[in-house]
Amino acid sequence: MNIGLKKSLQFIEEGKMEEALALLQQVNATGDHETKYSVAEIYYELGLVDLAKAIIEELLLLYPDEGELYTFMAELLIDLDEEDEAIEILLEIKESDPVFVQGQLLLADLYQLQGLDEVAEQKLLSAEALVPDEPVVLFGLGEFYLFRGDYLKSIPYYKRVLPFQEELDGTNIALRLAEAYSASGAFEEALTFYEKGISDDSPIDAHFGYGYTAFQIGEYTTAIAHFEKVIDMDESYSSVYSYLGEAYEEEGKIYEALQIFKKGIEIDEFNEALYVQGARVSLNNGYIDEGESYLRKVLAINPSNFEGAKMLASLLKKEERFEDLQELINFLKEQGEEDPLFDWFLATAKRNLDDDPNVIENYEEIFEQLSYDSDFLEEFGQVLLENGFLKKAINIFEMALKLDPSKDELKQLLFELEND
Repeated sequence: MNIGLKKSLQFIEEGKMEEALALLQQVNATGDHETKYSVAEIYYELGLVDLAKAIIEELLLLYPDEGELYTFMAELLIDLDEEDEAIEILLEIKESDPVFVQGQLLLADLYQLQGLDEVAEQKLLSAEALVPDEPVVLFGLGEFYLFRGDYLKSIPYYKRVLPFQEELDGTNIALRLAEAYSASGAFEEALTFYEKGISDDSPIDAHFGYGYTAFQIGEYTTAIAHFEKVIDMDESYSSVYSYLGEAYEEEGKIYEALQIFKKGIEIDEFNEALYVQGARVSLNNGYIDEGESYLRKVLAINPSNFEGAKMLASLLKKEERFEDLQELINFLKEQGEEDPLFDWFLATAKRNLDDDPNVIENYEEIFEQLSYDSDFLEEFGQVLLENGFLKKAINIFEMALKLDPSKDELKQLLFELEND
């Protein structure tokens, strides 16, 4: 190695950047072409892309057929956000050049960045045709299909390159396979590769993916372990809380589930799913006030959250808090939220508050839209019965029973009405 080049690297290691840059400038001015190329590489590693580019431009004039200069220039242009110029440079590389395949891979990356997936795929496949067993090319195809969402297409390429992963800068191919299998819904196969590839040093997305995959097949203990690992690595990873809370719930650890939902909301106060999940678990386990609080908060954030609105309305109806129910539905309608279910809740509230002389008309207006719901039909039948429309009530009860033959009390009521 050139003495000046060696000394400049020593300056860089010692943090003496001014001395290093002054010496590199001198070496570039007096060195041979190979030394100039080395200076350009050092500039590139230091982030001095413009200086590196000037050297490579000079060398390209001297060696217009040297493909390695073209690939280096393309990388410099990419760093300078000059992708179109990089593509033009790479297209100059001849197929007989030893770096032609590397150029095709770079072209594929550039075309994919520009949204030209078909052209990118063509470049990768042409590289595979030239060197069918080259790990870098196989890996490139696997990556291309994975990030495009063609998970099943990516799997064979990753499998072929798996024995050569040490040649790919330590890229964890097992985790790539796990991700591809999981994304394609093959969770059992994905779990096998997560087990092979995961370690404490794995990236946070890998632990989340492992937890998600285990969650999908009911391996909740494993899911919890990796979701907790995600939080240990970065508690602001908000998407983990929903799954972790549900995993705890599935394990019967209700307190832990509720604490996770609470913590998740602290991290992401606008995560509507966490409020709804926290409400559902709270209500299912007798924590009524907490559940209602979650639901009112989510509707304050977004009145269009249908699941939250339905849960709160159902709770108020169950507790026979009809004034609160009427107030809720009127609020939702003021916000522009319209749904036959809301009309049903409002009709129920008015009926029980004796607040509307047109109670039957209220039910008739939504009859067609809710005729698939046996509970609605049963309630409508009761309204008709209360108002003296016996024959019509019987018809409606029969419709409800046809939809849900398990309604034994309704069977008994029908029997009594028809034999009275």
